[in-house]
Amino acid sequence: MKISNSFSDDSVLAEIGKRITAHRIDLQLTQASLAEQAGVSKRTVERIEAGASTQMAGLIRVLRALQLLPGLDLMIPESTPRPTDLLKSKGKVRKRASSRGRATQPDEPWSWNDDP
Repeated sequence: MKISNSFSDDSVLAEIGKRITAHRIDLQLTQASLAEQAGVSKRTVERIEAGASTQMAGLIRVLRALQLLPGLDLMIPESTPRPTDLLKSKGKVRKRASSRGRATQPDEPWSWNDDP
């Protein structure tokens, strides 16, 4: 099943859990042996595979033990600036986002009956 934006959070967690379970079984690992390799409790592995919410550090450790951690590069690609943005910024690195819907303020306030 392909994960999409229309899935609920619980559905996404359940699908991730199914995929991790399938990969663990393909590697012929028990939950206990995976937990030991990952440095997490067996209960953490059980929760991840059941699609329950867990700490991100535990998930990262499990992905590392399953050698799936490089897949995060595909999931969240590194942001690279566009060439035109580099020219505009003159080498400065952005540290925050600006709001896109900001309305420009007119020089003079508008009032009724000011039309020519």
